[in-house]
Amino acid sequence: MPVTSSPQYQRFLKLLRSARISSGKTQVQVAKILKKPQSFVSKSESGERRVDVVDLQQFAKIYKKPFSYFE
Repeated sequence: MPVTSSPQYQRFLKLLRSARISSGKTQVQVAKILKKPQSFVSKSESGERRVDVVDLQQFAKIYKKPFSYFE
């Protein structure tokens, strides 16, 4: 089973999306901050693209969440 389909990773993806929504930002706004296309954020949230630790640090900073929020 791929890691991205594990229950733990699915929970992480929900937290990632929830953090963005609670920050009041759209995928387009986050992408602009990251200087990436909107599809980067969408694919990160859907699990189509695996989120690495550097990306997660950037998301956490943008969403004003501690890194531990995503555990």
